[in-house]
Amino acid sequence: MRNGLVQLGAWAAATGAAVALSWFGVHAVLVDAGFEQPSALPLPSATGGTPDDPSTGQVAVATVGEATQRPADPSSSPSPSPTPSSKPSPTAVRKASTATSVHSYLVPGGRVALDMKADRAELVSATPDSGWQMQVWQDTEWMRIDFSKGSSTNSVFVTWNGHPPDVQTVVR
Repeated sequence: MRNGLVQLGAWAAATGAAVALSWFGVHAVLVDAGFEQPSALPLPSATGGTPDDPSTGQVAVATVGEATQRPADPSSSPSPSPTPSSKPSPTAVRKASTATSVHSYLVPGGRVALDMKADRAELVSATPDSGWQMQVWQDTEWMRIDFSKGSSTNSVFVTWNGHPPDVQTVVR
């Protein structure tokens, strides 16, 4: 019995030393890596070009049938999107002309940040609101981000098939 306890004690001491050595080794490497804290991106309101005011806690949201057009390239014109009469009409949202190529879009249920390039768009982040689920579909020339809760689904569609990225939101 005594021999078993001695072996158990030796095993516990060796395991504890190995775990401590591993932890301190990984910790030292990670501390020296110098991780930067991510910075928050200002999110424009869906009805205007200014970020939401965090001091008031109010967030502007586009509703079905409410079309808002942000300033875009004057030479481009919005292309009509065919929608069956049984479906809600999409709200067209164009990228704002700012110095950064990252643009944020707000729909009920979540926020989407996209890196808009001349010939494509890349998903930076998609963050669902509390209680909402998020799903992303992506291909070489389009992207769809859905936020769903119960029977409600709100979507952000991005297409760039031979043209600059076009972003549309559908709020149902």
